Amino acid sequence: MTTRNRVLLALVGVVVLAVTAVVYTGLVRARNRATAVATTDAVTLSGPRLLFRSTADAERGRLATVAADDPGGARAVSNMTCNRVYAAGGTGLCLRPEHGLTTYQLVVFDAALAVKQEIPLVGLPNRARVSPSGHRVAWTVFVTGDSYNGGKFSTRAGMLDTTSDSLEATLEDFGVTVDGKPYQAADLNFWGITFAQDENRFFATMSTGDHRYLVEGDFSARTVRALRDNVECPSLSPDGKRIAFKSAVDGDPAKGWRLSVLDLATGGVTPLAEGRSVDDQPAWLDARTIAYAIPRGGGHSDVWAVPADGTGAARLLIPEAESPAAL
Repeated sequence: MTTRNRVLLALVGVVVLAVTAVVYTGLVRARNRATAVATTDAVTLSGPRLLFRSTADAERGRLATVAADDPGGARAVSNMTCNRVYAAGGTGLCLRPEHGLTTYQLVVFDAALAVKQEIPLVGLPNRARVSPSGHRVAWTVFVTGDSYNGGKFSTRAGMLDTTSDSLEATLEDFGVTVDGKPYQAADLNFWGITFAQDENRFFATMSTGDHRYLVEGDFSARTVRALRDNVECPSLSPDGKRIAFKSAVDGDPAKGWRLSVLDLATGGVTPLAEGRSVDDQPAWLDARTIAYAIPRGGGHSDVWAVPADGTGAARLLIPEAESPAAL
């Protein structure tokens, strides 16, 4: 039984998270749903609007949207709750707790917020992405239990083709190339997937040893190759030529992260005008603007925006919000 046909039932705990593989035959088709989620009438994936997860006390965790030209204005709030959310091409992805349980699931929903698929997750939801056409979704979770990691958190990143139900539960099964040579290691971790326009090509972060590489992947070939070091949580620009990312200051995550943009053709890196540490996967609102969340404590966050060319200054975009996506 390959990973493509296996899903792990989630055993999530704040102190200990034991990971056990469980065969889950016919996972995707058996869990397909077409039942509409109760929402306010105004909440859909139509644009131009910005989608986000609300952190306001009265709306905590609920999926919401706001007009792109008035992001600080009135918001439409649904009844769908998520730990992480993203949408593109009329498809949405919600990583959320299962009702009444301490386990999690990924939920694929359509433009009207009708749930199409539900899949159990192992681990604590961390990142979510949808390909430009909406045909592929990707996620990252934190897990513990890897023998090499001494009980600390590791990451798992997976992808699902919503048109064929082809599932890759972890990128750790892909063939890896570093410095042009095949590479194998027990401590491989992947996170922060972002898709190219053709959907077969993607980028992600791969850690091994003291390195956190930007990798380029081929979904069909099930391969990834390392491009450069100290690049985390990549986000590919709409034109496919640049990657917004966070990098550890002086290569040390303990010192925080700096937002920058990488030009894929030249290799040039442009630091952005955000001086605070940003521990998030940035999102492109358009060809010129990067959005990201800054936490304020107590479960509250705000979405900020900054120019992608290194000029200007960071500005508050959506108060009481995180996990932004442009519709």
